[in-house]
Amino acid sequence: MTKFIPIDLGPTPADAGAAAPSGRLGVKMFRVADDPITEAQTDAEIAREFIANGELSPKSVANTQKELYRFLTWCREEAKKSLASLNVADLNAYKEFLRNPPADWISTTKWPRNDPRYRPFTGPLSDPSRRQAMIAVKGLMAFAEQTGYLRRNPGALVRNVRTPAASRITRYLTLDAIALAIATATRRPADTPAALRRRERDRFLLIAFAHTGARLNEIVGASMGSIYTEGNERWWLDVVGKGNKPRRLPVPGEMLDAFRSYRVAFGFPPEVARADRTPLVLSSRSRAITRLTDEAASEALKGIFAEAAAVAAAAGDGDTAAVLRHASAHWLRHSMLTNHANNGVQLKTLQDTAGHANIATTAAYLHKTDNERHDEIVSSAGNRKLTE
Repeated sequence: MTKFIPIDLGPTPADAGAAAPSGRLGVKMFRVADDPITEAQTDAEIAREFIANGELSPKSVANTQKELYRFLTWCREEAKKSLASLNVADLNAYKEFLRNPPADWISTTKWPRNDPRYRPFTGPLSDPSRRQAMIAVKGLMAFAEQTGYLRRNPGALVRNVRTPAASRITRYLTLDAIALAIATATRRPADTPAALRRRERDRFLLIAFAHTGARLNEIVGASMGSIYTEGNERWWLDVVGKGNKPRRLPVPGEMLDAFRSYRVAFGFPPEVARADRTPLVLSSRSRAITRLTDEAASEALKGIFAEAAAVAAAAGDGDTAAVLRHASAHWLRHSMLTNHANNGVQLKTLQDTAGHANIATTAAYLHKTDNERHDEIVSSAGNRKLTE
């Protein structure tokens, strides 16, 4: 029977002298390099060192821990090998294992890892998820070789999972659809203090994402003092992006007005001090200062989009209603970048604003929307018929 024994992949072991989990993960390994640059003696220790070495955001740390827990458990329970014993065939087998894990590895309920009912998977992984899982595995293997913990790295010979490349950005909201969503949020009733707080917070969230193109966790993870001016009538929002890379985003007047109204609804003065570390996005359920979770912020925006879709449907605009029903916070990021790209904003400016490491990622937004292409092509024909 498979044993899902907890593996400590946190930044520091709870007890450095404690015995490691049973199985090969806890067996001391002979480090093959004459002068290794790691003190790791077990697979769990080298995994822990790899995660700490990456300077990852808390969310990325949690994701990497999850992927490496799955992998190290597979090594122990399925392959029955340590990292030093793995070969290319083993890693390819794990890549396929992710496609369809056995039933005893799956639970639709996400139990804590120290719960005996915990299972590493909720179902088969999609190709993009398998790709990310193998990136973590191959990163670990490369790090283990570079530090002298492993003699060779079979992961270097394992191909990444191929995923279909998107030819165009499809998760896009027109300016009219965004304006409808903002108007819908603005018209929400606010007959109680909690309802007022929720309305103004959600309206600010919607406008902030639409104007900055920030990622969900970047805005939710910011503080009130992250919105500031340096005295030249230019306002900025400081965020921390992927890889803990800071950047600042321009704040237009509409977003600043929404921010001030939101603060007043929560009982704060409209102006904010630069040193204010109060979470930028607060729960509206009470007056207590409680940060809203990423998931709750996402659901708040989806709620606005659903209400706006109903308004569009009632007005007979089925196309806009259909798009809004599927929209999310990330759609606002795509829409902001697409709209600015189509309005001639320089590619480098968009890359810096979006926080893209590769400018090719930003270039994907340099396109006409389908409706614009349709109208241009049809208009260029001059309404001429090609048949008599």
